Amino acid sequence: MKKLSLPHLSLPRLSWPSVSPIGRTGLTALVAVASAVVLLAGCATPGEPTPRQAETAPAAVGLSDTPSAAAPARWWTTLGDPQLSGLVDQALRDQPSLAVAQARVARARAVAGITKAADGPQANLTVEASRQRYTENGLVPPPIAGSMQNTGTVQAGLSWGPDWYGQQAAALASSLGQARAAQADAAVAANALATQVARAYVGLARLVAQREVAQRTLAQRDELRSLTQQRVGAGLDTQVELVQADAALPDTRAQIESLDEQITLARHQLAALSGQAPNALDGLTPTIDRLAAQALPPTLGADLLGRRPDVVAARWRIEAAGQDVKVARTQFYPNVNLTAFIGFNAIGLDQVLEFGSRQFGVTPALHLPLFDGGRLRAQLTGREADLNLAVAQYNATVLDAVREASDAISSLQSLVRQRKEQADALAGAQKAHDLALQRYRAGLGSYLIVLNTESQWLAQRRQAVDLQAREIDTGVALLKALGGGWADDTQVVAAAH
Repeated sequence: MKKLSLPHLSLPRLSWPSVSPIGRTGLTALVAVASAVVLLAGCATPGEPTPRQAETAPAAVGLSDTPSAAAPARWWTTLGDPQLSGLVDQALRDQPSLAVAQARVARARAVAGITKAADGPQANLTVEASRQRYTENGLVPPPIAGSMQNTGTVQAGLSWGPDWYGQQAAALASSLGQARAAQADAAVAANALATQVARAYVGLARLVAQREVAQRTLAQRDELRSLTQQRVGAGLDTQVELVQADAALPDTRAQIESLDEQITLARHQLAALSGQAPNALDGLTPTIDRLAAQALPPTLGADLLGRRPDVVAARWRIEAAGQDVKVARTQFYPNVNLTAFIGFNAIGLDQVLEFGSRQFGVTPALHLPLFDGGRLRAQLTGREADLNLAVAQYNATVLDAVREASDAISSLQSLVRQRKEQADALAGAQKAHDLALQRYRAGLGSYLIVLNTESQWLAQRRQAVDLQAREIDTGVALLKALGGGWADDTQVVAAAH
């Protein structure tokens, strides 16, 4: 049979006040006509389906079948700083951006509820009263014609559309998929906010530690200037050495001022992230040594795909898009609606509830697509394109997730090696300084050598602070890349609707 694209045909609705033998004959005829029309519906076919894009397999992006170490539910507590945990909890509670995400979740759930409600029978009750003048030249005969009359109606109605082809079930599944995707999006926003707070806190701790080193550097350079001035007075140094020692002081003070500025801005950032006034955290002074670095997972497993909320959201969108394709396919099939009513209607309000004013009827209706110029087929093609788009976005999200986790693991591995080497350098600088100080106290060396060895130790200390902060910060990035503490609430959403 040649495939035709058919328009949407609505058969006339029939209603009658009572079911008589003639009415039964008419109903039987309507059913027969409907059966014939169902056979004709085969001409309105959707055509060949659009090839579906394949989803990325875990092995294709180098993921192992061995599970990775799972991120804890509140992963920021593993950093070991209660002050940080309090800030993250407050941010998740008070940050306006999360309220926006939760509002979107509520809206998506409401849409799912509306779709579910449409799946069942619909009942209504109508009570009406009116006063009108009836035309003398209309269908109503005298003595009503040309007079003012009161009209009353009390009527109950029931309608139902059987879901013979699964259209309503697919529409509900699509709505639930979108609601679950919105929930996962909210988890993405929460995880990102917790990460921002944690990384800003680590950054502030690094700045505070660097300022302590800078303060000691300023004191050390002031001592070096005083010693140089004494040596110039004794003829042991020239004015060149004194000018150099003098210039080092304003340079160090400028560094301290710059660090103070960055500390202030970091506190403002943390206050904004946690939903507080800009100056609410002016006294916040975290200690970097109280923050614990995160251990590396043994492998990067395929369960990463099931833990990251953005990956889960992408999968739910694939599910929703697939259900939309099913809905579009059911548009090619006949749609049957059944409605019935029973009640009273009378001219004259005193007669509305009399037995003779009763009325009732049944109105079956069948809608069948006939010639529509290809609209339904184009609609189906669009839904299939949406499905392929959802799959492509999922694949891109998976690749990005693997890249983020791999980058974080590679950086952590490098930072562990860097810190080991730097710890040896710091220990060497500390030992040299201790030996110089011992020789000075024993009268075997000058204090200038002590100050010079301390300069080397301070330089190593600055590098140690930076590497320590980078390791903790990268550990936070890895926890985010592994999905943070998100949990799937599929059962909760399904139960709610």
